[in-house]
Amino acid sequence: MASYFCPCPRGMEAALAEELGEIALLSTTMKVHNQVPGGVHCSGDLLDSYRINLHSRIASRVLMRMAVTGYQNENDIYDLVLAQQWEDWFTYDHTIRVDVTAVKSPLKSLEFTTLKIKDAICDRFRDQFDKRPSVNTKEPDMRIVGFLDARQFIIYLDTSGEALFKRGWREETGDAPLRENLAAGLLRVSGWKPGMPLFDPMCGSGTILCEAAQMVQGIPPGARRRFAFEAFNDFDPAPWNEMKNSIKANPLPASPTIFGSDISGDMVEMTRHNLKCAGIMFDVPLKQIEAQEVKAPTEQPGILLTNPPYGERIGVRGDSTMPEDELATSFYSALSTTLKQRFAGWTVFLFTADLGLPKLLRLKESRKTPFFNGALECRLFRFDMVAGFNRREAAKPKEV
Repeated sequence: MASYFCPCPRGMEAALAEELGEIALLSTTMKVHNQVPGGVHCSGDLLDSYRINLHSRIASRVLMRMAVTGYQNENDIYDLVLAQQWEDWFTYDHTIRVDVTAVKSPLKSLEFTTLKIKDAICDRFRDQFDKRPSVNTKEPDMRIVGFLDARQFIIYLDTSGEALFKRGWREETGDAPLRENLAAGLLRVSGWKPGMPLFDPMCGSGTILCEAAQMVQGIPPGARRRFAFEAFNDFDPAPWNEMKNSIKANPLPASPTIFGSDISGDMVEMTRHNLKCAGIMFDVPLKQIEAQEVKAPTEQPGILLTNPPYGERIGVRGDSTMPEDELATSFYSALSTTLKQRFAGWTVFLFTADLGLPKLLRLKESRKTPFFNGALECRLFRFDMVAGFNRREAAKPKEV
């Protein structure tokens, strides 16, 4: 049995823990443990790491813990890494990359610590085989991750390889695309489930739509890519292939429930292409139309979830000769009117780095949840579109 740490976008820890709990139902050995800022700890056998890589939409990676120790200096870290049996997992012919993250560590230089970890791994191989693995920072076969807090050092071997948000289907992106695991987390936090109407009126390259459509069709996020564990020594492909082959696709929906639109015809075409690359075999209606002109795509209310443009990106959606702040005010004023008049009964979720967005919309949010898109602090604002109750009272102090 091994201990695993699954990092995720900050703010998504509870959503990831819930998802891992669902994945654990497929296993007799996997257990979900505590959430910490930036990820979730769990445990299980080696096949459980395959299972998480295949099925988790929200995790960024699946890191297998090799060892943990208290430390006072870089030599303590070197000694622990040198003592690990790396040769059980990979050979000197594999390329490696070492990454270190730290929270409140007293060590002066993360670069020096990273170098000491690399040296320890290479020295281990050199001592045993008189050969050492090469470093490849761009496309390594094996990634080793160190984590330091004020007192402890943990060394991990990455079972994923490339980050899990890289699903293997994306060929084209627009400006500032939303990462796939963040889009999947937003869908879960919004409460959307397959079968419910979903509409993204500013779909860009279609990340939210692709994630939702794969969920409807029952395509696991890791079904179309390779993982680092496939290059481990003694990797047996039989249980991995059995795991993938046991996946049962869902019946295709008889009528559309997922809809998208964008002001840019190029973005609509890109979304269409990305849906095809993601293996989607049912109709996802897409329109080229300005967001403030859209109508509810179904009579049954559903969830509107979108990542609206902000700053310079809003300029492609209107008269770019207008100053940026006037353009934003005009755009969100028109969008607010559309939401109030045409989306009664819908639940609207806007994911944005513009923390003043409710004021621009002149709507009172029913909930705001902080998340990070990389280093960028964002909010997921929820607006319940009940006629007559959405207008933000003018006398109310500004909320941030």
